[in-house]
Amino acid sequence: MAQRYVRVKTTQGHIHYGLLQLSHSVQVFDAPPWLKGQPTDLELSPDTYQILAPCSPSKIVAVGKNYVDHAAEMGTPVPAEPLLFFKPPSAVIPAGGAIRYPQQSERVDYEGELALVIGEYCSNCTPEQAHSKIWGYTIANDVTARDLQKRDNQWARAKGFDTFCPLGPWIVRELSPAAQLQTFVNESERPVQSSQIDRMVFSPDFLVSYISQIMTLIPGDVILTGTPQGVGPLQIGDRVRIEIEGIGSLENTVVISNG
Repeated sequence: MAQRYVRVKTTQGHIHYGLLQLSHSVQVFDAPPWLKGQPTDLELSPDTYQILAPCSPSKIVAVGKNYVDHAAEMGTPVPAEPLLFFKPPSAVIPAGGAIRYPQQSERVDYEGELALVIGEYCSNCTPEQAHSKIWGYTIANDVTARDLQKRDNQWARAKGFDTFCPLGPWIVRELSPAAQLQTFVNESERPVQSSQIDRMVFSPDFLVSYISQIMTLIPGDVILTGTPQGVGPLQIGDRVRIEIEGIGSLENTVVISNG
């Protein structure tokens, strides 16, 4: 099993980065691992912490229509260049967190995605240079208020609600290019989304390079690489689980928003 890098909060309220052991204890680091954090003598037992989103990004850059089949189901051609948008850091929630269904929307969709975590400052990088800037990989759900996305010229509202970026549960350093991404809703054993991540139109290395020509990526930033075919609506009470082979699974429940 690949090493699993986590970010946790203790029962005393302290936040740590660390390495999740097979026993579910956490070996605490003295800093985020992409900032050269090293193991300390502190080890947290399983009943003394909760898992948070695995990083705290300054920005989340997302890529739209990066799978041919998803572009087709949206009724649009594949973009000639990566189609970029932002999700705010305030949208991030961890595995097990609740996705709040906003009262402004009548259709909220899941979008299972591979997420890249940046480990070094990256500006004007070539694709070859960009590969070394990707510190690791995790799972994301690019939750989208689809009706608002279609109504607005900009996607900030549709993509930016609080809780609309489940992320985690941990980061792994290496991932097979042919890893399978699957999304499941509730108890169904049949995935609603299923694709290999190497079916992306623009590869992770290309995306990091392309984005770095526009803005500087800094350690801990997150890039969402797009979703495959099969996006669909969520209802209040649903549980959505996204699995990526070699990482694990990210599961969240949908609840009604009070605001």
